[in-house]
Amino acid sequence: MSLYATESGCETSDMDDADLLETLLSSLAGEETVYSRWCWSPGTDLADHVHDLARTAEADWAHEAVRGATGPTTVKETETALRPVTHDMATELMVNLCADSLVFPGHPLRDLAHTKRAATKTMAILGPGSEWFSNIDGHWTNGRAWNPVTRHTFDGVIAGRGNGFVVVLLQVGED
Repeated sequence: MSLYATESGCETSDMDDADLLETLLSSLAGEETVYSRWCWSPGTDLADHVHDLARTAEADWAHEAVRGATGPTTVKETETALRPVTHDMATELMVNLCADSLVFPGHPLRDLAHTKRAATKTMAILGPGSEWFSNIDGHWTNGRAWNPVTRHTFDGVIAGRGNGFVVVLLQVGED
């Protein structure tokens, strides 16, 4: 496909990728506890996007929050919770955050095969030079430790930047 500039300054292949990202992330975040966001961005504001999505989830889940619970309240505190992860780890986290419950492990949220395909395609759109960050330490199957990005008992985020995009997926929950 040849590349043609549009009025927005984006090339048509970028627009195709943007449309596909919208579709992929919508399919991954369809459950009430899983949130997604993408935007055009060089990625220097990645923590801002994580923080904004966390605030959206907190507002939606305010009725479930534990009274007096605290969590990051500033972008800087959110940024401090994020750690770089490899592409393989980012794919694993993306799949599991969208397919499995943080609160009730083993209770699937959606089809695992679909989430694997959607995560792999999302990673491909952001490209091999993309950078990924999470608040989750370690592999999903080994149990999890995390640095909170919300005031909820459970939360997990994977955020990436590459090819002019920022992508954020977040799951929150209470038991």
